[in-house]
Parts: sequence; structure tokens; C-alpha cells
Amino acid sequence: MAVAVSTLAVLGLSACSSDETDSTTSSAAPPVSATETAPAATAEPAESMDDSGVALATAESALGTIVVDGDGMAVYQFDSDTQGADSSTCTGQCASNWPAVPGSDASELIGITGTVGTITGVDGQPQLTLNGWPLYYFAGDANPGDTAGQGVGGVWWVLSPAGEPITG
Repeated sequence: MAVAVSTLAVLGLSACSSDETDSTTSSAAPPVSATETAPAATAEPAESMDDSGVALATAESALGTIVVDGDGMAVYQFDSDTQGADSSTCTGQCASNWPAVPGSDASELIGITGTVGTITGVDGQPQLTLNGWPLYYFAGDANPGDTAGQGVGGVWWVLSPAGEPITG
């Protein structure tokens, strides 16, 4: 399983650092090995949420308190995005490996202290933002609490409840 996650992490890294996307990243990042993946969060979201749409909550993890969706899946921020901008820079294969968190319904927020909003994502649909950062999932995170995308390429980070990247 670690090899599969590492492979997905490397694929995600490659997709977001190649010249084939519209990303503003100007340099390629080094490959990520299995030992460089972050430990999984061990807690479920702070409270149970229904399936009425995207909701954000917090979960305790080895990285500290992080933001997760209503199903407990970690959400990420991309350093190549500009905080507060009205667009995402993750396109093409990057968007396949790092799908946008849909912004259709963020009415239920538990433990979130940052400002929640939306932008128009690369697919033309609303994409959720936290503290001005567009939010993404990582395709390599298979289960609630997984944080395999943390630190990929030195540009992908989980977020604190205030919407600040956790880079440590």
C-alpha cells in the first residue's frame, strides 16, 4: 500500500511541476519517497456530519489539528495558487491528481475559524476556499484521516482551522 501511495504521490508531483500544465510553478520539485509521506490522522471529524454537501470540520492528526471534509478526508492548499485570487493554478493532470473540493454547500462548518468562500474552479464549477486558498483533495488519500499529500513536492499542505498551511 505504501508503494501505491508513493507512486501516486510521485505522479501527483510530476503532474503539478511539469511544463504541460498552466501552473505558475517554474521549477520541478524532487521526487517523493515512501518515507516522506506524512502520518495519517487518527481521529474522525470532531462531530458527525450528514451527506447534504461539502462541509468542513477539524480532526486531530500527527500534524496537529487539520481541516477535513464531512467524510474526514484531508483537504490541501497548493503553494502555486495565490491566496485570495479568484482562480486555481492546478490544471490538467495536476487537477486529476489533486481534485478540487467542490464549493456547492459549505453551510456546516465545525471548528473552522478561517473565512470560507468559493472561486470558479478549472472545471467551471464552484471550488471551496479557506482563508483565500483554493482547497483540494489528494488522489492518494484512500481513507478518512490519510494525509499522504502533505508536503508533496514541497508545495502541498494540509491546513489549520484558521486556513493557514501547516508546513512542519
